[in-house]
Amino acid sequence: MAETPPDAPAPPHPAATLILLRDGVDGLELLTIERHAGLRFAPGATVFPGGRLEAADHDPAWRASWPTAEPAVGPPADLPHRVAAIRECLEECGILLAQERTGPAGPPGPSAVAALRAALAAGEGFGTALAAAGFVPALDRMAALARWMTPETLPRRFDTLFFLAPAPPGQEPLCDGGEAVAAQWASPRRLLAEAAAGRRRLVFATRMTLLRLAGCADVADAMACAAAGPQPPPPILPVPVDTPAGPVFRIPAGCGFSPLETPAENVRLG
Repeated sequence: MAETPPDAPAPPHPAATLILLRDGVDGLELLTIERHAGLRFAPGATVFPGGRLEAADHDPAWRASWPTAEPAVGPPADLPHRVAAIRECLEECGILLAQERTGPAGPPGPSAVAALRAALAAGEGFGTALAAAGFVPALDRMAALARWMTPETLPRRFDTLFFLAPAPPGQEPLCDGGEAVAAQWASPRRLLAEAAAGRRRLVFATRMTLLRLAGCADVADAMACAAAGPQPPPPILPVPVDTPAGPVFRIPAGCGFSPLETPAENVRLG
């Protein structure tokens, strides 16, 4: 087996993020969480719920959770990422994007969510816990917006799919106190303004996502924005570049995000 060159970039960990949406008084609102200040990656940052994929997220049994009227048309290739995004959202902020296994679709109540989180904390598998509670993940309610990759210059890297989904009604965020210590609903413009005023810390991919969604009027507009993009989304890898005006991080033209160049001093990567 060939050895990895010592100066080769670290391989990125597959990850997934779920951006829950709702229509507020001032328009589109997103659910964000504040990461614990003691974490290794993005301590104290405002992010969307999400995390690394686990082996169980790839279980072929999840394919049975994908609703389709055409048996020949199977679930999308990003199914494990969708499972991971829903699982992480439940673990971090206590909201479960799911529907009943039988009967009309509806979100689980607070007691069911609490029981599921307790089961996961005790080591029970996500699929087993969901089945026991009578729910299936609402995998088809999600739309992939983007795929962000951590720059190759960092020792700790992620390859993350960002999903959008309308928030399930009747559920309120309750942070786990471990990774997430606070949660709030806010418009993209408000979050960007608070970051500009120094009251909030945003990693680069979060900031760029907020800039893109700031132009969306409501949930329907945001979901349409994701649906209009290429599926699956192409990877976006920020690259450090020296320019006459100073060092910047550059992203590919045509990726759907702007600006394409951001001064390096304004970029927080972790």
